[in-house]
Amino acid sequence: MSIIEGIFNGLNNMLLKMTWLWDLVKLLVEKVFRLSIEDRLGGSIHFFIYDSIKIFILLSVLIFLISYIQSYFPPERTKKILGNFKGIKGNVIGALLGTITPFCSCSSIPIFIGFTSAGLPLGVTFSFLISSPLVDLASLLVLMSFFGAKIAIAYVVVGLILAIVGGTIIDKLNMKEYVEDYVFAIPNVEGEVIETTRKDRIAYCKSQVIEIVHRVWVYILVGVGIGAAIHNWIPQELVEKIIGVNNPFAVVLATIIGVPMYGDIFGTLPIAEALFGKGVGVGTVLSFMMAVTALSLPSIIMLSKVVKKKLLGLFVFIVTTGILIIGYVFNALSYLFI
Repeated sequence: MSIIEGIFNGLNNMLLKMTWLWDLVKLLVEKVFRLSIEDRLGGSIHFFIYDSIKIFILLSVLIFLISYIQSYFPPERTKKILGNFKGIKGNVIGALLGTITPFCSCSSIPIFIGFTSAGLPLGVTFSFLISSPLVDLASLLVLMSFFGAKIAIAYVVVGLILAIVGGTIIDKLNMKEYVEDYVFAIPNVEGEVIETTRKDRIAYCKSQVIEIVHRVWVYILVGVGIGAAIHNWIPQELVEKIIGVNNPFAVVLATIIGVPMYGDIFGTLPIAEALFGKGVGVGTVLSFMMAVTALSLPSIIMLSKVVKKKLLGLFVFIVTTGILIIGYVFNALSYLFI
């Protein structure tokens, strides 16, 4: 067992944590910039360069791999799969299919409209809508590189549970009448599922990498910049006082702070990493990430054009309540993950 664990840790350090890159950037900062990474400026430069390169490498590789898997599940095929399931099974399948769509919350909404107009159960489409920006296979591996396997797996599991529970509640309350009428008036053209060749899939994967990186690179650099500032310039005592483990309202504050931000998990991770390093509870960090990815203000505004106020309010209430519960539970059980 120790041999297997050693191999896993070695691969994790080389492929996910990229300790070799950390050493190279340290050498760059110390030899070229003539700065020590123990100092604020040197540490900030090291944090920014290392995290930026690591995230872009992981993002490109993982999006390519996930897109290859996703190429087997185009929207038409996904609709057919989801159409075969109802009730809790449908919510589970909807949430799981959301994990292979590397979209932010805003880009998930057009797919949500397509599924709803196609007559899929509303609860199933909401399970998809919640899980798609919140959880994906790429985020699992990237989270492992920052926080380790336990926290990464826990994040994915609770994200799926939140998506399944949220979709189930909406389904049970029969909220179909609170979807805007024009959504159901959209013609549902049954497209034929075209089988693609391996060459086509490779081309699709390349285009997805280019498209997604082009869409999120600014948010990643901003997130890394904020993370570097928190990590090296903001005193730990101040961070702990505001959202530290001793503040009973830390989870609430982290959720409120996360909502106005717009980004995906890749831009949020450097900030979460810096907060975690400053002593912020694991539950508070998870709540912050979930609020940014699932409840961002731009996505709420877009969703308000698709559903009526009552359904929108219910969606926000369910997701917010779930995020808060997850935050407090994980803070209470943090000893299991650290």
